[in-house]
Amino acid sequence: MEVLIKSLTQYTEYWLLGFTGMMVVLLVIFLITIWQFSKVTKRYRTLMRGSEGKNLEELLFAYAQDVRSAVERTNRVEDRCQYLDKVAVQSIQQVGVVRFNAYDNTGSDLSFAVALLDQKGDGVVISSLYGREESRTYAKPIKQGHATYALTDEELEAITKARAARV
Repeated sequence: MEVLIKSLTQYTEYWLLGFTGMMVVLLVIFLITIWQFSKVTKRYRTLMRGSEGKNLEELLFAYAQDVRSAVERTNRVEDRCQYLDKVAVQSIQQVGVVRFNAYDNTGSDLSFAVALLDQKGDGVVISSLYGREESRTYAKPIKQGHATYALTDEELEAITKARAARV
């Protein structure tokens, strides 16, 4: 122990100089750490403040609400699309028109046959026969492209045109 005390007293200036040097190095490291910490703190505060001065947590909750709202709207649109798909199957999608001259004593093609069919080929064929003295109109139901009543050539042609006009 005496050797240690003798060494400390003999080289006190060097020991003090060494400790002072270590203190300066530690002070520099401490100042660098504080400077880096302040930069990180500033970035953290900016992040937490978010855009337009809002808190990041508030922004996340707002975005979560927007996502929920978008999902609800998407579900409503999907439901509506399914409904419209069901309606579209039963709506008129195929139309065929044939004009013709029903009677020899009339001019022009004033008579006609119109086929109005849905996607499955169900619907109606409407015929109008125009004559100088009288006109007649007929409607015949169509099921899967075929009628339970006898069809004229023009009505068959209207159905064929309608089926060819498939969507």
